[in-house]
Amino acid sequence: MYLTKFDTFASLPAFQQFENTLSRLFTEPESARPWNPAVDILETENALILKADLPGIELKDIEISVENGTLTIKGERKFEKVEGGKKEGYHRIERNYGSFVRYFSLADTVDTEHVKAEYKNGELLLTLPKKEVAKPRTIKVEVTQ
Repeated sequence: MYLTKFDTFASLPAFQQFENTLSRLFTEPESARPWNPAVDILETENALILKADLPGIELKDIEISVENGTLTIKGERKFEKVEGGKKEGYHRIERNYGSFVRYFSLADTVDTEHVKAEYKNGELLLTLPKKEVAKPRTIKVEVTQ
C-alpha cells in the first residue's frame, strides 16, 4: 500500500491565485504596487468631514477635484533615495510608494461649491458642507385638546 500526501490548499484555484499575488507583491518594484491612503469620513449636522492620512507627501503632490458628484484625491509619495540613488542600504521597505487615487461618490446634499481643504502634519482634512435643504430641522408640534 502506497501513501501519497494530498495538499488540499495547493489544489484550490483561489489559494494558487493568493500565492501568486503574494509572490508578485514581494518581487515587483515599489512603484508597481498600488496603494491607498487610509481615510475616515465623519458626518456632522452641517457637513461631511473626510480625513486622509498622507504622511511624507508634499502638498504639491496632492490633487483634489470634485466633478459630476465624485470627489477625487490623487497623489504620489516619492521614494527617498539614499546616497548614490541606491536602495542597497535598506534592511526592510514596508511603506508604500508611488501614485494613488481615491474616488468618493457624493450625495446630492453636498454643496460642492464650498468644499474646503486643509493639509497639516501629513493629514488632509476636507470639509464638505451640506446644502441648507439637507440640514436637519426641528419642527414644533402643538397638541390641541
